[in-house]
Amino acid sequence: MKKILWVISAAAALFFLLAFTGDPKPPKKTPQLLKQGKTIFEQTCAPCHGSKGDGKGPAGVALKPPPTDFQKPLREWPNAKGNLEKVFEVISKGIPGSAMIAWPQYSDQQRWGLTYVVTGFAAPAKKR
Repeated sequence: MKKILWVISAAAALFFLLAFTGDPKPPKKTPQLLKQGKTIFEQTCAPCHGSKGDGKGPAGVALKPPPTDFQKPLREWPNAKGNLEKVFEVISKGIPGSAMIAWPQYSDQQRWGLTYVVTGFAAPAKKR
């Protein structure tokens, strides 16, 4: 019986790992991938993050913490650490303690398309 429970637990852990961690390697940015990402952004992200990615969507004004302003330089985004893969991870897993939920229902390719779209709003980093 303990062995069966261990196997079930291991299988559940593996399922969770596979379901909620996407491919960390970004695919090539293509027009088709960007089109998918833009469609997803407009449907699921713009209500909170705004159609311009400025964090001022109609549903986002009341959120605490507020939605990320994607127009800031990428290195200033909380939870992104200036890293494309971290943005993908946030989209894939969400942010605990915030309104940013995980989006595992989208394929890795779709989430990468969305990653490219939101990072496309970012202002260039200022030279130091």
